[in-house]
Amino acid sequence: MSSFVGVLVSDQWLQSQFTQVELRSLKSKFISMKNQNGKVTVGDLPSLLAKLKRFSGIFDEEEIRQGLGQSYSDMNDEIDFEGFLRSYLDLQSRANTKLGDPKHSSSFLKATTTTLLHTISDPEKSSYVAHINSYLRDDPFLKQFLPIDPSSNALFDLAKDGVLLCKLINVAVPGTIDDRAINTKKVLNPWERNENHTLCLNSAKAIGCTVVNIGTQDLVEGRPHLVLGLISQIIKIQLLADLNLRKTPQLVELVEDNNDVEELMGLAPEKVLLKWMNFHLKKAGYKKTVTNFSSDVKDGEAYAYLLNVLAPEHCSPATLDTKDPTERANLVLEHAEKMDCKRYISPKDIVEGSANLNLAFVAQIFHQRNGLSTDSKKISFAEMMTDDELMSREERCFRLWINSLGSVSYVNNLFEDVRNGWVLLEVLDKVSPGSVNWKQATKPPIKMPFRKVENCNQVVRIGKQLKLSLVNVAGNDFVQGNKKLILAFLWQLMRFNMLQLLKKLRSRFQGKEVTDADILNWANRKVKSSGRKSHMESFKDKSLSNGLFFLELLSAVEPRVVNWNLVTKGESDEEKKLNATYIISVARKLGCSIFLLPEDIIEVNQKMILTLTASVMYWSLQQPVEDSESSAAPSPATISRGASPEPSVDEAQSPASIGISDAAASPITNGSASPALATTPGLTHVLPVDGTLFPATEASCEASPEPSISGDDDGSIVSEISHMTIDDTVSDTAISAQADDPPSDTATSAPPPVKEETQPQNE
Repeated sequence: MSSFVGVLVSDQWLQSQFTQVELRSLKSKFISMKNQNGKVTVGDLPSLLAKLKRFSGIFDEEEIRQGLGQSYSDMNDEIDFEGFLRSYLDLQSRANTKLGDPKHSSSFLKATTTTLLHTISDPEKSSYVAHINSYLRDDPFLKQFLPIDPSSNALFDLAKDGVLLCKLINVAVPGTIDDRAINTKKVLNPWERNENHTLCLNSAKAIGCTVVNIGTQDLVEGRPHLVLGLISQIIKIQLLADLNLRKTPQLVELVEDNNDVEELMGLAPEKVLLKWMNFHLKKAGYKKTVTNFSSDVKDGEAYAYLLNVLAPEHCSPATLDTKDPTERANLVLEHAEKMDCKRYISPKDIVEGSANLNLAFVAQIFHQRNGLSTDSKKISFAEMMTDDELMSREERCFRLWINSLGSVSYVNNLFEDVRNGWVLLEVLDKVSPGSVNWKQATKPPIKMPFRKVENCNQVVRIGKQLKLSLVNVAGNDFVQGNKKLILAFLWQLMRFNMLQLLKKLRSRFQGKEVTDADILNWANRKVKSSGRKSHMESFKDKSLSNGLFFLELLSAVEPRVVNWNLVTKGESDEEKKLNATYIISVARKLGCSIFLLPEDIIEVNQKMILTLTASVMYWSLQQPVEDSESSAAPSPATISRGASPEPSVDEAQSPASIGISDAAASPITNGSASPALATTPGLTHVLPVDGTLFPATEASCEASPEPSISGDDDGSIVSEISHMTIDDTVSDTAISAQADDPPSDTATSAPPPVKEETQPQNE
């Protein structure tokens, strides 16, 4: 593997926006522009940027010059490489807005968390404040602080405690966070505040937000551009949640041919919204095609036609007759208000082409009245096309995992988005830096099918180099969208990533390889050392379904994180779900970035159980107070931190009788026993949200199964990777390109950032 360390940029966020391939290519072009004095000026940029393939035909030099003039007052000013990169990103954003580029249609999920000049849009802030005031006005805790004044900075001040953001996530995707795990009181200490923000960021990742450039300290400080960017993502996820066939099967009416349904399923939510809008505009007799939520809707005509066909009872001829765009926009909004649409936008926002606010406005119209038929035949066909629950859960996990890696591409539909091979190459480049030959890769959009096959063939070659089991698998299998193969391959890739991360922890075990048995034994020792009697026989132990073992484990690694007053006995299905939901939120609150669902704990999904346990173990090992891994006896540090252990729930006690000794912890705050800050070792050493764990190994008959895409003995393969011993008798049924058996459950998590090593790619 190459020893090349890549192009380094001092701004970590800026570095994360480019692959090493792009950085090296742009660096070489930047250097080539230097004049005799070795300098590059702002005025030199238009000629270069206009020639780049990314912008060729979209902007001419004069348009680029005008855009740069908004950020730089003097074209003769010297500009460094980082300034050049920022200008490139700004131009790229404007190009995406202008074209409605499908490959960047979800750019708000990748870029809006940081703005180029750290400025914020007042109209967007006002719109999001109105949304928060509307949806959270009845919240038992937040109603005392609402409504928020959009003209002040009250939004950012209120976000500093983390409660607002956690509640907003639950509005967007109900049930993501257990309210009992949120620290809620008027004045939080630093430890409690940090817990809330850690819970918020890990949960935001779990619903599809991109938070690679946000830390808990950013939220504690209430940095406006970051807070607003995160809120923007959360709200958009809420507004676009129903734009898929699973939630709205009536969308099948948008396609004329049944063969196009799969294509519809693969579209990003914004693209589905545009398709829906154009479907109705065509019926209304509108001659143009709307391709974006900015320039194409500035004049308000498209909105007038859309609302006239959806709500003819409120139609007004004056809307189309008026020549003034601002007046027309005002009439459009009056029409929408009669349909009970929430007002996310002002006439000025429409005329100026605010992409985010126009998107929110159209989404609101869709929610209020989508105008689609209820043809039972078409709907039943659409329901047949959607995946079964297990496959959907797996697709969700892998999609979230890939998006958490910080790659350039954002995955909306796993099975469709990986078919051209580019996304898989980006994942491989993150998991094994330097493994991808970018000179032999073709970047989307790809019109020639054989180019997609070439990309996927390279994916298979690299997979074999990493000792993944890919017998009888060809690149065309990915291009054809073989769902079982895709899931099995990604699980192997994720597992490889897990092993690489675990190898970095070997120093904790005196160089000994970490196995599933080590993780299992560590968890049991940890629980036993806290004075508990629970025991996990294996990662498929059915007794784990009540959740009590994991609550005791979490309490053992951080005694104050679990409020035992909220824990049930886990005897009924309802009690099990309450415990499982609480476990996930408490683990995220602690610092574990996990994507499992409560059902995975209740059903004892073996791989997910392993991942949850290993994530807690990884977090624990990062703490300054190191626990003894060689002895089951509690160390003095463990005893001091876990003094006065909470009584076990499984000893026939009612939840109401279970509590934490006042001598052991400070007062409880709605779902979390709040520690005194002075007694919390390593407060500043909380694991960063992006340093996620994906450990998974195999060592015994209780180990997590090793998924494969062939019938090979994977024990020898993994042995070559990490010298681990594997009992192949418990391996999953081998999955080949022609397999019929469903793939195993997936586990997900985000790896720590890695330094990329890549080869240059032609621009």
